Amino acid sequence: MNCEETVIYGVSLLTDKDIYLFREGNHFRLYEKLGSHIMEHHGIKGVYFSVWAPNAKKISIMADFNGWNDQTHFLAPRWDKSGIWEGFVPGVQKGALYKYCILSNNENHRSEKRDPFAFYSEIPPKTASIVWDNDYSWKDTQWMKDRYQKNSLKAPISIYEVHLGSWRQRKGDDERFFNYKEAAVQLAQYLHDMNFTHVEFLPLMEHPFYGSWGYQTIGYFAPTSRYGTPQDLMFLIEYLHERGFGIILDWVPSHFPSDGHGLAYFDGTHLFEHADPKKGFHPDWKSFIFNYERNETRSFLISSALFWFDKYHIDGIRVDAVASMLYLDYSRQEGEWIPNKYGGRENIEAINFIKKLNLTVYQNYPDVQMIAEESTSWPMVSKPTFMGGLGFGMKWNMGWMHDTLDYFSKDPIYRKFHHNQLTFSLWYAFTENFQLSISHDEVVHGKGSLIGKMPGDDWQKFANLRVLYGYMYGHPGKKLLFMGQEFGQRSEWNHESGLEWDVLQYECHEQLQRWVKELNYFYKTEPALYENDFDNKGFEWIDCSDWERGIISFMRKDNFGKNSVLVVCNFTPVPHNNYKIGVPLGGFWKEALNSDAKEYGGSGQGNLGGLESSPLLSQEKHYSLSLTIPPLAVLFFKQEKTV
Repeated sequence: MNCEETVIYGVSLLTDKDIYLFREGNHFRLYEKLGSHIMEHHGIKGVYFSVWAPNAKKISIMADFNGWNDQTHFLAPRWDKSGIWEGFVPGVQKGALYKYCILSNNENHRSEKRDPFAFYSEIPPKTASIVWDNDYSWKDTQWMKDRYQKNSLKAPISIYEVHLGSWRQRKGDDERFFNYKEAAVQLAQYLHDMNFTHVEFLPLMEHPFYGSWGYQTIGYFAPTSRYGTPQDLMFLIEYLHERGFGIILDWVPSHFPSDGHGLAYFDGTHLFEHADPKKGFHPDWKSFIFNYERNETRSFLISSALFWFDKYHIDGIRVDAVASMLYLDYSRQEGEWIPNKYGGRENIEAINFIKKLNLTVYQNYPDVQMIAEESTSWPMVSKPTFMGGLGFGMKWNMGWMHDTLDYFSKDPIYRKFHHNQLTFSLWYAFTENFQLSISHDEVVHGKGSLIGKMPGDDWQKFANLRVLYGYMYGHPGKKLLFMGQEFGQRSEWNHESGLEWDVLQYECHEQLQRWVKELNYFYKTEPALYENDFDNKGFEWIDCSDWERGIISFMRKDNFGKNSVLVVCNFTPVPHNNYKIGVPLGGFWKEALNSDAKEYGGSGQGNLGGLESSPLLSQEKHYSLSLTIPPLAVLFFKQEKTV
């Protein structure tokens, strides 16, 4: 590409209002103004470049169109002291590769940086940004019109968590990644077959180190080029929308990597991050922490969140590592952190940022969800900001996950001594809008696979996993399973290889997969299991005290209390006959699901499709069922309507 060795100055997409809002921390569409934008100026086609670097002495564009020369295309600082440099380069076209060469006022520090607002980048380990656009003719109008129903807190939400690069095996002799377009067809079909309602992708934003799974984000406005172009990702999202599936993206505003071509030390100073490592460097992840005190940084991050809703039509964001943002002493020893102005450990600036983020997203997109991965007992995470909450729509229930997996890892003979790990979650189940998540974090770093955590022989391992999933789907809260868990992958997840799809040739894995499919279908077609996930009127214990036999039973109820589902779980390998369970109504109770059915790999014990209740008082109910409870099994019952 040949471009004149010239830059036209005085061309700008930024108005005085833009600058005012940016400096105030209230400009949330910065991607429309900063970065590289293909445009026409007085009939001349080219690209407008703009970058925020207030401590720069000189900034030039190094690009394929100038032979990567840092002395030909200089940007000029704006007169308003905003710290923004800009210029229009004639002749530059879509697809041009470029970097910013920044010479700092700070000891003439020189660096070559990717564009923080780039829409597209070279495939790592290459580091150049690419001039691109977000043009796309969307065809998901009907989904966008109706999605408020699918994303509602009253809706069934069953999420399949996916790392796109390892969902399937890599292709061809060069082991290239399964791309966005290829994934669209197969993933949509699989979600349909398995009856999931949403898919959540581990971060698809550009990241230099593939082994970070996307959590070391470097491109806050660019999908990773490993799997294709921005328009390819738009196609994937549109394709899933057209088939009725919601899209959630993981997003990381808590920290960013220290790679030299990224945000770190951007203009020769700590621009995006805190200068003091006690506030600006994360000891666990060896990454930089955003400076939430800086107005421009808040504008940058909130603009990134809105960008994915605006340009990519996503339906939700799961915010990673919220706890690390809330606490100044997170993962730090005494003397390694700086208290806030009141002497406390709360990160006041980060808290204000989170509230502003959620408020802004919901003001602009009221039909989406903001979801917090927050692992502490911080109060009101999923309550509105006007009530004093952080403003998220939902929060991962990490306590439930830890207690449940710890309980299931124990030999059933010892479970009676840990019965409270099953029942404790219901003491706080309605204090937040909880999502029950068994995520990728539980099958990495030596933790092994989920099936590997289960005790006993192979039959008991699969029976344990079936009753775990049944208990999870009966328990209040929206659901999330990581890929591979639905069919009992044997090995710990490895991002460098695809899932162990070949194990589905074995009956036990195929039967487990069928169980999850049926659970998802039953869950999303029974309002009692989802309408009141966050309201205690939707849950009632029948018996939570039979720790000796490892049995719990409870009711789930819909909005009007007219339809109920009885859930009975046996967490030991001992079957029980004539086990009395109290129920509120007489009549026939249909056995809607039984994890011990032979079609799911069970022993085939059960209640022959259902049974009549008897007018005998049990557990303070006027009627009772005399059940056969299979070993390591969960039963779901529904009362059939009487005419």
